Amino acid sequence: MARINESIYGETPFQKLLGHNKEVMEAWSQLGEALEKDGLLSSQLKEQVRRTLAQKNGCEYCKAKGKPEPHLFTEQMSVAVGFAEVFLKEKGDVPDSAFKILREYFSEGQISELCAFITFTTAQQYFGAILSLKPVWRRL
Repeated sequence: MARINESIYGETPFQKLLGHNKEVMEAWSQLGEALEKDGLLSSQLKEQVRRTLAQKNGCEYCKAKGKPEPHLFTEQMSVAVGFAEVFLKEKGDVPDSAFKILREYFSEGQISELCAFITFTTAQQYFGAILSLKPVWRRL
């Protein structure tokens, strides 16, 4: 059970925890949807990054959505996932050398989108972890 009760607002268990402030939940969900869809980076690439982050960010709900799938990785996915792993290891203090590698594979816009996705996803996963959000199958 999560550390607080779910609100009446929201569609997912995550949204229901945020739904105690409906305006925050709606804005958070809107930003999440914008970042998750195809943009300058594919949604498939971002999903592999999300799965990578979930393994270390402490949210059981997020982990339950699956582990990274290296057999599906493109070269760009491998670089993006590697960057996410450096972000996790260095707790956000990513060295310039990691950005040098990113620039070989991604445009400035793509790097911006990747960093926004990584930091927003980490915030989501921390929210789930701090409130002890469990996967639906564990909540029954």
